[in-house]
Amino acid sequence: MTAFPRIILAGLSGGSGKTFVSIGLCRALSRRGFNVRPFKKGPDYIDASWLTHAARQTACNLDPFLLPRETIAALFREKAAEADLSLIEGNRGLFDGKDREGTCSTAELARQLEAPVVLVLDATKMTRTAAAIVAGCRNFEPGLILAGVILNRTAGERHRAILKQCIEELAGVPVLGCLPKMADNPIPERHMGLVSDQEHAGREAALEAIADVVERAVDVDRLLLAARNVVPPAQAAPVPWPTSVLTDAAQPGPAIGYVHDAALWFYYPENLEALERAGATLHKVSLLSNEPWPELDGLYLGGGFPETQAAALSANVQTRARVRLLAQAGLPIYAECGGFMYLCEALCLPDGRHELAGVFPLSTRLCPRPQGLGYVEALVEAENPFHPLGARLTGHEFHYSACTEPSRPEDMPPLALKMLRGHGMLAGRDGLLRGSTFASYTHIHALGSPHWAPGFVRAALAYKQGR
Repeated sequence: MTAFPRIILAGLSGGSGKTFVSIGLCRALSRRGFNVRPFKKGPDYIDASWLTHAARQTACNLDPFLLPRETIAALFREKAAEADLSLIEGNRGLFDGKDREGTCSTAELARQLEAPVVLVLDATKMTRTAAAIVAGCRNFEPGLILAGVILNRTAGERHRAILKQCIEELAGVPVLGCLPKMADNPIPERHMGLVSDQEHAGREAALEAIADVVERAVDVDRLLLAARNVVPPAQAAPVPWPTSVLTDAAQPGPAIGYVHDAALWFYYPENLEALERAGATLHKVSLLSNEPWPELDGLYLGGGFPETQAAALSANVQTRARVRLLAQAGLPIYAECGGFMYLCEALCLPDGRHELAGVFPLSTRLCPRPQGLGYVEALVEAENPFHPLGARLTGHEFHYSACTEPSRPEDMPPLALKMLRGHGMLAGRDGLLRGSTFASYTHIHALGSPHWAPGFVRAALAYKQGR
């Protein structure tokens, strides 16, 4: 049985540089000929997409809040089975979770996977204190394997030498690399984190530049040794993928379109795979192009950055009308966050009001601060094609937009979700429901809500048969 070589890159907080190091290592090892499987801990689409391009392998999200423990074990084994190395990027600080106990933290995931951790530490203006921090992390929780430290934003050779001596002699943890301060970040940041790889014109050049920095500053061979110095993970049951809802295996499945363009592209790959396994045939479509769509039996609008593409989305009057007419015709439509924003009447930005699809009688406006951020729990309180009545959903939200007052309060449809944790849309509720269209700020993971993909495909199949 393979040992599944694996390593987790963690930080003390967001902004420590762990994404930069993770991306650089993925690309550096990939161009050495290694088969690197990237993973991202937590509900994150942007970092996962950059990791995908860096490793030239689709990144997989692992999160103890979104997924049961046994599903994480099964999904990791399935996706890592053929890899020379699995590299898991953590999120937030190493021990930061959803509560005082650090539940669902990167450290918890490391224990579940029995994976060694390499801590990425911003060493700006510190020397001996860095050793105290590293020693504290090493001893803070039992069961954590702290295999090394990579120092970021170091000032020069003297600074690096003192840091290395302090950490290795006083904390007893090897220093695997020292990155210099960088005048320019090849991947700039904005309001939701890194700039989207979908919008970065020099993506490949940026990835190569980051890999070059990491190759020079990190002892990649020692890091590989740490990743290989692991015990094989425990055996796990197969991933609980849905089975096909089609009663006749010979019949073609319903056609479900999913929007993938510069405006909307936030999808867990497992959500798309679950729809296919449940019997759907998927078609990639765009809200920005006037290219004709195939005949669809369902439509999935993920999250993304409608605010950066608002003028182009509004200008595409033909597609706006198409989506509105499909919703009125009863096409099953499922929308998350950015997709919900597109289904509203308009998006209000500092440069003005941008008309959108108008399926729902309200608008959204972009705010300077997050309006919903973190894990979500919600109770389904209205019948709909996608989630059974009474189901308890786990998910996440991350949005800078907020709903405005409805333009026609008398036409406001019901909100199907009662928020048990999180903000949602309005007054502690989420999940606008009109006909067969369901839209929410809440993102769900198909393997954490196993009813969702079969429900979506059944609804699409019924629409197809009715059509």
